[in-house]
Amino acid sequence: MGRTRPAAYGGSVSTTSLHAALRDRRYLLTAWPWRSSLFLATTAVVAAPLACGVWLLLLPLLVAVREIGHGRLPDPAVSLLLVVAAVLLAVGAPLTAPGVAAVERRRLRLVDPRPLRGSRPAGLAALLRAEATWRAALYTVLLAVLAPPILVGAGVALLIDTMMLASPLTSGTWQLGAYRVHGGGPASIPVCLVGLLLTPALLYLAGALAAGHAMLLRRLLGAGDPLRDQLSEVAQSRARLADAFDAERRRIERDLHDGAQHRLTSLTLHLGMARLDLPEDSPAAGPLGLAHAQAKELMVVLRDLVHGIRPQVLTDLGLPAALRELAASSPVPVTVDARLSTRPPEGIETTAYFVAAEALTNVAKHAGATRAGVRVRGGGARIDLEIEDDGRGGADPSGGSGLTGLADRVAAAGGRLLLASPAGGPTLLRVELPCPR
Repeated sequence: MGRTRPAAYGGSVSTTSLHAALRDRRYLLTAWPWRSSLFLATTAVVAAPLACGVWLLLLPLLVAVREIGHGRLPDPAVSLLLVVAAVLLAVGAPLTAPGVAAVERRRLRLVDPRPLRGSRPAGLAALLRAEATWRAALYTVLLAVLAPPILVGAGVALLIDTMMLASPLTSGTWQLGAYRVHGGGPASIPVCLVGLLLTPALLYLAGALAAGHAMLLRRLLGAGDPLRDQLSEVAQSRARLADAFDAERRRIERDLHDGAQHRLTSLTLHLGMARLDLPEDSPAAGPLGLAHAQAKELMVVLRDLVHGIRPQVLTDLGLPAALRELAASSPVPVTVDARLSTRPPEGIETTAYFVAAEALTNVAKHAGATRAGVRVRGGGARIDLEIEDDGRGGADPSGGSGLTGLADRVAAAGGRLLLASPAGGPTLLRVELPCPR
């Protein structure tokens, strides 16, 4: 199949934005040059009052620079005006910027129909803290400072081209550099032809200026990169799923502990009492003793199951105590060094505990280690967890050792997992977990 070309209607090319239209050789046959010109004209309307205000505030700076350039210190009055102007600019720009940003997002549709999202925080404090406010303030200042000279230059070029095109229809004489043009005379014909040749260049220049302005506008006034927003939403969704999973696990642990475990304990006690009441030579003594033994074994299994869901010591005493209990039950000797300035949030604490539990299980099963160590630091904005062993090393996440699941769990909590496991050991697993307030 041949290359698909943009569909044409009525001699014009359908494109999605000005940037795409500029790359098409039929750009001059579309409406984009005129939309670009309209965009630049409305830019002048928006920038004019802003330029008056900003350049008025910049006058003391220009006077001070001039005085310093002549080797003199600025007068005290100029210095005072400079401070006042800086304060007014620092206060006025963020207060004016949201309104300017709203107007500019609407104007952007002239050259870029893609939607541009924006938000305005409620309240003055939230407005001043928002990054979008200061990006809009930067855009407003750039628009006020840069737009006037650029648009004046473009306007002068347009005026000269218009005069060149109209020279055969005018009377009188006017000077174009070193060349004197007599309107209506034969000498005006070459000038008119040059004006015709310059017109496409001016239309491309208008498109380039409008495209550059649109790119700056979208970069500074947009709510963010769409891909970054989508990735952020995915990360937030994953964190919500992890939180929901932890909440469901806590519910199951509570139901098992408060319901099934208590009932099983009561059943075991009743079986024990019944066994004491029966004579040893009774036919029911054997089966009753077996049932009692199985009930006690089931209590141990259920207690281990509840402990595996969320250890009670983790809830009651926190991460350091839970890690020490975990180390005490490990078949490999484990030392624990936990120094936390504050207790982490529950979700972060749970993640750190189960990462340590899975890592120590891997050490016991796969590492062939004779000792291991667990270190925990932090407790403010972040906690760092390290598990190290003197085993054979060579840990591979693709080998089914559970490292991939650990990395996913850590990532869901907003942290990262680092692994160093050269062949021959030692192996160091480091987990960095943020502690949001």
